[in-house]
Amino acid sequence: MDHNKLALPVGTTLDRFIMRKQEDFPYATGELSQLLRDIALAAKIVNREINRSGLIDIAGAYGSQNVQGEDQQKLDVIANIRFIRALRNGGEVCTIISEEDEDMIQTGNNQGKYVVAIDPLDGSSNIDVNVSIGTIFSIYRRVSPTGTEGTEQDCLQTGTHQVAAGYVIYGSSTMLVYTTGNGVNGFTYEHSLGEFFLSHPNISTPKTGAIYSVNEGSSEYFSEAMAAYVAYCKQQNFSARYIGSLVADFHRNLLKGGIYMYPATKKAPNGKLRLMYECNALAFIVEQAGGKSSNGRSRTLEIEPKGLHDRSPLFIGSTELVEKAEEFLAAEYTDALASM
Repeated sequence: MDHNKLALPVGTTLDRFIMRKQEDFPYATGELSQLLRDIALAAKIVNREINRSGLIDIAGAYGSQNVQGEDQQKLDVIANIRFIRALRNGGEVCTIISEEDEDMIQTGNNQGKYVVAIDPLDGSSNIDVNVSIGTIFSIYRRVSPTGTEGTEQDCLQTGTHQVAAGYVIYGSSTMLVYTTGNGVNGFTYEHSLGEFFLSHPNISTPKTGAIYSVNEGSSEYFSEAMAAYVAYCKQQNFSARYIGSLVADFHRNLLKGGIYMYPATKKAPNGKLRLMYECNALAFIVEQAGGKSSNGRSRTLEIEPKGLHDRSPLFIGSTELVEKAEEFLAAEYTDALASM
């Protein structure tokens, strides 16, 4: 009998994978690797809090609103504290910007080379009903001199300057998916060992798909072009799949093929999703997986941010579906320019 079959390998841990990939960052000398580990540690802690939320009264509303004017959930606040604490204690980050905070957060680590933009807990409305939620993060190299506090210039970089981005999805299993500009890899959390293991190497999203994800409850506020594209999706017999957690919808479409859309509407002419905390990170990931991300007219990663909480329309997923959406929207944009 082959004794090795009695104890098969459990796989590659996230820590070991990160160590093997350090040569991709000759300028980082391990700091970026440590930063990714800090994020993974905070994700494990948040995962624990989510899993016991129904037992220890940390579900439900916190009783205040965040800077976006949205009601904060208790887990929003907890996740924000956990990630900020882990990034501050890790020592590699000089400044953090969070969807939950109006201003930049100085960590006191003025020698830190990195800035992190984070949505600590995406999908707050689904927390109380046990639907998948997530964390989204972007990492940038600071442009200001080390030894000083981070600046707004460090934070307001275009998405093309990201050195890493990722998300954690807390669902039937907990997964961490990230890219450093050399492909996309996914890791599944093994609770009994307390480790993330490589489960989805070299993720490649299909060029097309048969899923469209959009909140059709807002269809009365869609533009004619947007309504026409949704009608096109139905004519193609696409399946409508909309969870209401961006991470969950994006993750499904990344693996299966499809398009996620949060367009500009009459109620939200600039879109609703946050460029720095949601759009840029997922755009970096989808491009590295062979997909595409757009605001309907131009590449998401090239949008110049004007403020920490800028919003943007988002069309993201399989390349052919995003390009088809752009075709529909281009005609409307051309007509609008002609009427000016």
